[in-house]
Amino acid sequence: MITVGIVDDRELDLEKVLSIIQQQEDMEIVFSSTSAKEAYEFVKEHPLDLLIADIEMPELSGYELADLIHTHALDIHVIFVTAHSGYAVHAFELNVHDYIMKPYRKERLIQSLERYREKNRSGEMKGNLFIKQKSEIHIVPKKEIQFIERTGRSSTIYTVKGPVTTYQTLNELEGELRERDFIRSHRSFIINIHYVKSFSLYAKNSYTVIFEGIQESALITKSQLDYIQNYYF
Repeated sequence: MITVGIVDDRELDLEKVLSIIQQQEDMEIVFSSTSAKEAYEFVKEHPLDLLIADIEMPELSGYELADLIHTHALDIHVIFVTAHSGYAVHAFELNVHDYIMKPYRKERLIQSLERYREKNRSGEMKGNLFIKQKSEIHIVPKKEIQFIERTGRSSTIYTVKGPVTTYQTLNELEGELRERDFIRSHRSFIINIHYVKSFSLYAKNSYTVIFEGIQESALITKSQLDYIQNYYF
């Protein structure tokens, strides 16, 4: 059973989420509240799988609540349901599962819940990428790939264990990386959103992608960032 907590300072919005979750046979609502402070006191003391939260709330915002969960390494996935779009990019820093804009249709939240189920069912990314280097073939676990960059006639695959270079094109590599976590963020980059730490404005229509644990960075176009916000977060 998936345990769910809900917090929204508007009773009407809280009731809407409650109604949707109550219809999910594999989900149990363990608390619902109009107070983010009350929600935080609960999650500190009780196990919880999923938190559905508004952002703009008095005393403690939903973003601050998610930040506290992230800081204390609590194993809780967060779905933001909010009327404010300004936090979308920063939600990546907190590893938020989804970012839903009000007003929303019932099906939009149900779709997010199903993606959460799929994520739990699939577990850790599996499989390997076979990298051709002249007469050799190197095996790289897909779960270790942070991003791939195309420069000149070669592609560099940045992994948690260091970079690997190949003459394979991004199109060839992209064909082998069909997992949901991999995105062609730019004509010269493929990124693994699992390792993304933050985004910063690079030019009018592009952003720099910062990753956990490495100094190297990638680029993402504004349209692809919008796509990720709509379908991933």
